Amino acid sequence: MRKSPTVSALSDIAAATRRYSLVGMLGWQDVRQRYRRSSLGPLWLTISMGVMIGTIGIVFGAIFKSPMTEFLPFIAIGIILWGFISTVITEGCQGFIAAEGIIKQLPIPLFVHVLRMVWRNMLILGHNIVIFPLILVAVGTPLHLTAFLAIPGFLLLLANLTWMALILAVVCARYRDLAQIVTSALQVVFYVTPIMWMPKNLPKQAGLYLLDFNPAYHLLEVVRAPLLGELPYAINWQVSCGLAIIGWSIAIALYGRYKRRIAYWL
Repeated sequence: MRKSPTVSALSDIAAATRRYSLVGMLGWQDVRQRYRRSSLGPLWLTISMGVMIGTIGIVFGAIFKSPMTEFLPFIAIGIILWGFISTVITEGCQGFIAAEGIIKQLPIPLFVHVLRMVWRNMLILGHNIVIFPLILVAVGTPLHLTAFLAIPGFLLLLANLTWMALILAVVCARYRDLAQIVTSALQVVFYVTPIMWMPKNLPKQAGLYLLDFNPAYHLLEVVRAPLLGELPYAINWQVSCGLAIIGWSIAIALYGRYKRRIAYWL
Protein backbone atom coordinates (compact mmCIF):
# COMPACT_ATOMS: atom_id res chain seq x y z
CA MET A 1 0.00 0.00 0.00
CA ARG A 2 1.40 3.37 -1.03
CA LYS A 3 2.10 5.83 1.77
CA SER A 4 0.33 9.16 1.85
CA PRO A 5 2.52 12.18 0.96
CA THR A 6 2.56 13.39 4.57
CA VAL A 7 3.57 9.99 5.95
CA SER A 8 6.21 9.64 3.23
CA ALA A 9 7.70 13.04 4.08
CA LEU A 10 7.70 12.38 7.82
CA SER A 11 9.28 8.96 7.30
CA ASP A 12 12.08 10.45 5.21
CA ILE A 13 12.70 13.24 7.75
CA ALA A 14 12.72 10.75 10.64
CA ALA A 15 15.09 8.41 8.77
CA ALA A 16 17.44 11.30 8.00
CA THR A 17 17.39 12.42 11.64
CA ARG A 18 18.37 8.91 12.77
CA ARG A 19 21.40 9.10 10.49
CA TYR A 20 22.87 11.99 12.46
CA SER A 21 26.32 10.37 12.36
CA LEU A 22 26.26 10.46 8.54
CA VAL A 23 25.05 14.06 8.59
CA GLY A 24 27.84 15.01 10.99
CA MET A 25 30.51 13.29 8.93
CA LEU A 26 29.37 14.86 5.65
CA GLY A 27 29.17 18.32 7.21
CA TRP A 28 32.70 18.06 8.65
CA GLN A 29 33.95 16.78 5.31
CA ASP A 30 32.42 19.75 3.49
CA VAL A 31 34.20 22.22 5.77
CA ARG A 32 37.51 20.37 5.54
CA GLN A 33 37.24 20.10 1.77
CA ARG A 34 36.45 23.80 1.37
CA TYR A 35 39.55 24.85 3.33
CA ARG A 36 41.93 22.07 2.38
CA ARG A 37 45.59 23.18 2.13
CA SER A 38 44.75 26.37 4.04
CA SER A 39 46.79 27.04 7.17
CA LEU A 40 44.00 28.79 9.08
CA GLY A 41 41.05 27.07 7.38
CA PRO A 42 37.64 28.57 8.27
CA LEU A 43 39.36 30.99 10.66
CA TRP A 44 39.97 33.14 7.58
CA LEU A 45 36.22 33.79 7.60
CA THR A 46 36.40 34.71 11.29
CA ILE A 47 39.28 37.13 10.70
CA SER A 48 37.64 38.81 7.71
CA MET A 49 34.31 39.10 9.52
CA GLY A 50 36.02 40.51 12.61
CA VAL A 51 37.73 43.18 10.52
CA MET A 52 34.45 44.00 8.75
CA ILE A 53 32.51 44.24 12.02
CA GLY A 54 35.14 46.52 13.56
CA THR A 55 35.24 48.81 10.53
CA ILE A 56 31.48 49.02 10.05
CA GLY A 57 30.90 49.41 13.78
CA ILE A 58 33.24 52.37 14.09
CA VAL A 59 31.98 54.10 10.92
CA PHE A 60 28.26 53.60 11.48
CA GLY A 61 28.60 54.22 15.20
CA ALA A 62 30.01 57.65 14.39
CA ILE A 63 27.29 58.30 11.80
CA PHE A 64 24.46 57.35 14.17
CA LYS A 65 26.27 58.91 17.14
CA SER A 66 25.83 55.71 19.16
CA PRO A 67 28.17 54.75 22.01
CA MET A 68 30.56 51.95 21.04
CA THR A 69 29.76 49.99 24.21
CA GLU A 70 26.21 49.61 22.91
CA PHE A 71 26.48 49.72 19.14
CA LEU A 72 29.50 47.49 18.52
CA PRO A 73 28.10 44.38 20.29
CA PHE A 74 24.73 45.00 18.60
CA ILE A 75 26.15 45.13 15.09
CA ALA A 76 28.57 42.28 15.77
CA ILE A 77 25.99 39.70 16.80
CA GLY A 78 23.60 40.98 14.12
CA ILE A 79 26.09 40.50 11.28
CA ILE A 80 27.23 37.11 12.61
CA LEU A 81 23.68 35.77 12.88
CA TRP A 82 22.62 37.28 9.57
CA GLY A 83 25.59 35.64 7.88
CA PHE A 84 24.36 32.30 9.21
CA ILE A 85 20.73 32.95 8.24
CA SER A 86 21.44 34.19 4.72
CA THR A 87 23.94 31.42 3.98
CA VAL A 88 21.56 28.66 5.10
CA ILE A 89 18.79 30.11 2.93
CA THR A 90 20.93 30.65 -0.17
CA GLU A 91 22.66 27.28 0.12
CA GLY A 92 19.26 25.73 0.78
CA CYS A 93 18.39 26.60 -2.82
CA GLN A 94 21.20 24.26 -3.89
CA GLY A 95 20.47 21.64 -1.24
CA PHE A 96 19.45 18.86 -3.64
CA ILE A 97 21.15 20.23 -6.74
CA ALA A 98 24.60 20.14 -5.12
CA ALA A 99 23.98 16.55 -4.00
CA GLU A 100 22.84 15.33 -7.43
CA GLY A 101 25.52 12.66 -7.71
CA ILE A 102 24.75 11.16 -4.31
CA ILE A 103 20.99 11.30 -4.82
CA LYS A 104 21.22 9.40 -8.10
CA GLN A 105 23.61 6.76 -6.78
CA LEU A 106 22.83 6.09 -3.11
CA PRO A 107 19.43 5.30 -1.54
CA ILE A 108 19.73 7.56 1.50
CA PRO A 109 16.96 9.88 2.79
CA LEU A 110 16.91 13.11 0.79
CA PHE A 111 16.49 15.19 3.93
CA VAL A 112 20.04 14.16 4.90
CA HIS A 113 21.33 16.67 2.36
CA VAL A 114 19.37 19.51 3.95
CA LEU A 115 20.60 18.59 7.43
CA ARG A 116 24.14 18.30 6.07
CA MET A 117 23.99 21.84 4.73
CA VAL A 118 22.54 23.23 7.98
CA TRP A 119 25.17 21.42 10.08
CA ARG A 120 27.97 22.69 7.85
CA ASN A 121 26.89 26.27 8.40
CA MET A 122 26.49 25.69 12.13
CA LEU A 123 30.17 24.71 12.22
CA ILE A 124 31.11 27.93 10.44
CA LEU A 125 28.88 29.89 12.83
CA GLY A 126 30.77 28.28 15.70
CA HIS A 127 33.98 29.80 14.35
CA ASN A 128 32.46 33.24 13.83
CA ILE A 129 30.63 33.51 17.13
CA VAL A 130 33.95 33.77 19.01
CA ILE A 131 34.12 37.35 17.72
CA PHE A 132 31.22 38.38 19.95
CA PRO A 133 32.77 37.70 23.40
CA LEU A 134 36.01 39.31 22.22
CA ILE A 135 34.10 42.46 21.34
CA LEU A 136 32.32 42.41 24.72
CA VAL A 137 35.72 42.27 26.41
CA ALA A 138 37.06 45.05 24.17
CA VAL A 139 34.22 47.45 25.00
CA GLY A 140 33.98 46.35 28.65
CA THR A 141 30.41 45.03 28.47
CA PRO A 142 29.61 41.94 30.60
CA LEU A 143 27.60 38.95 29.40
CA HIS A 144 24.37 38.71 31.40
CA LEU A 145 22.49 35.62 32.60
CA THR A 146 19.81 36.37 30.03
CA ALA A 147 22.27 34.99 27.47
CA PHE A 148 21.01 31.50 28.35
CA LEU A 149 17.70 32.42 26.69
CA ALA A 150 19.61 32.56 23.42
CA ILE A 151 19.75 28.74 23.46
CA PRO A 152 16.00 28.14 22.97
CA GLY A 153 15.97 31.16 20.67
CA PHE A 154 18.66 29.62 18.51
CA LEU A 155 16.83 26.27 18.39
CA LEU A 156 13.72 28.12 17.24
CA LEU A 157 15.74 29.97 14.61
CA LEU A 158 17.23 26.67 13.49
CA ALA A 159 13.79 25.07 13.18
CA ASN A 160 12.62 27.91 10.96
CA LEU A 161 15.72 27.94 8.79
CA THR A 162 15.47 24.18 8.24
CA TRP A 163 11.93 24.29 6.84
CA MET A 164 12.88 27.26 4.67
CA ALA A 165 15.87 25.35 3.31
CA LEU A 166 13.73 22.26 2.66
CA ILE A 167 11.11 24.20 0.70
CA LEU A 168 13.74 26.06 -1.32
CA ALA A 169 15.66 22.84 -2.03
CA VAL A 170 12.53 21.25 -3.48
CA VAL A 171 11.31 24.26 -5.48
CA CYS A 172 14.75 25.26 -6.77
CA ALA A 173 15.39 21.71 -7.97
CA ARG A 174 12.51 22.33 -10.38
CA TYR A 175 12.89 26.07 -11.01
CA ARG A 176 16.59 26.95 -11.05
CA ASP A 177 16.08 30.70 -11.55
CA LEU A 178 14.42 31.01 -8.15
CA ALA A 179 17.83 30.94 -6.44
CA GLN A 180 18.72 34.32 -7.99
CA ILE A 181 15.42 35.79 -6.82
CA VAL A 182 16.03 34.54 -3.29
CA THR A 183 19.52 36.09 -3.25
CA SER A 184 18.16 39.45 -4.38
CA ALA A 185 15.32 39.30 -1.86
CA LEU A 186 17.77 38.61 0.98
CA GLN A 187 19.66 41.80 0.12
CA VAL A 188 16.46 43.80 0.54
CA VAL A 189 15.62 42.03 3.81
CA PHE A 190 19.12 42.81 5.13
CA TYR A 191 18.61 46.55 4.77
CA VAL A 192 15.08 46.66 6.19
CA THR A 193 16.05 44.53 9.21
CA PRO A 194 17.80 46.17 12.19
CA ILE A 195 21.30 44.83 11.66
CA MET A 196 23.25 47.90 10.57
CA TRP A 197 20.93 50.22 12.47
CA MET A 198 19.26 50.02 15.88
CA PRO A 199 15.47 49.79 16.31
CA LYS A 200 15.41 52.72 18.74
CA ASN A 201 16.59 55.03 15.94
CA LEU A 202 13.40 54.44 13.94
CA PRO A 203 10.37 56.74 14.03
CA LYS A 204 7.39 55.05 15.68
CA GLN A 205 5.34 54.67 12.49
CA ALA A 206 8.26 53.28 10.48
CA GLY A 207 8.97 50.79 13.27
CA LEU A 208 5.49 49.35 12.90
CA TYR A 209 6.29 48.16 9.37
CA LEU A 210 10.01 47.44 9.59
CA LEU A 211 9.81 45.58 12.91
CA ASP A 212 6.37 44.20 13.70
CA PHE A 213 5.72 43.00 10.14
CA ASN A 214 9.26 41.78 9.53
CA PRO A 215 9.67 38.02 10.26
CA ALA A 216 13.46 38.28 9.94
CA TYR A 217 13.54 40.76 12.81
CA HIS A 218 11.63 38.43 15.13
CA LEU A 219 13.80 35.42 14.27
CA LEU A 220 16.93 37.47 14.81
CA GLU A 221 15.73 39.07 18.04
CA VAL A 222 14.99 35.82 19.93
CA VAL A 223 18.73 35.08 19.73
CA ARG A 224 20.28 38.54 19.70
CA ALA A 225 18.36 40.22 22.53
CA PRO A 226 19.38 37.71 25.26
CA LEU A 227 23.03 37.94 24.21
CA LEU A 228 22.82 41.72 24.58
CA GLY A 229 21.38 41.43 28.08
CA GLU A 230 17.79 42.12 27.05
CA LEU A 231 14.60 40.06 27.02
CA PRO A 232 12.89 39.46 23.67
CA TYR A 233 9.35 40.78 23.44
CA ALA A 234 6.49 38.30 23.62
CA ILE A 235 5.66 39.06 19.99
CA ASN A 236 9.15 37.91 18.98
CA TRP A 237 8.52 34.48 20.45
CA GLN A 238 4.95 34.32 19.16
CA VAL A 239 5.87 35.18 15.57
CA SER A 240 8.86 32.82 15.58
CA CYS A 241 6.81 29.92 16.95
CA GLY A 242 3.96 30.66 14.54
CA LEU A 243 6.36 30.69 11.61
CA ALA A 244 7.81 27.34 12.68
CA ILE A 245 4.39 25.67 12.92
CA ILE A 246 3.01 27.08 9.67
CA GLY A 247 6.31 26.68 7.81
CA TRP A 248 6.80 23.03 8.77
CA SER A 249 3.21 22.24 7.83
CA ILE A 250 3.76 23.66 4.35
CA ALA A 251 7.21 22.09 4.03
CA ILE A 252 5.99 18.59 4.93
CA ALA A 253 3.04 18.83 2.55
CA LEU A 254 5.23 20.09 -0.31
CA TYR A 255 8.05 17.65 0.34
CA GLY A 256 5.72 14.68 0.59
CA ARG A 257 4.03 15.54 -2.68
CA TYR A 258 7.15 16.10 -4.78
CA LYS A 259 9.81 13.98 -3.07
CA ARG A 260 9.60 11.21 -5.68
CA ARG A 261 10.15 13.68 -8.51
CA ILE A 262 13.28 15.37 -7.17
CA ALA A 263 15.70 12.82 -8.64
CA TYR A 264 14.13 13.33 -12.08
CA TRP A 265 14.41 17.11 -11.84
CA LEU A 266 18.16 16.99 -11.16
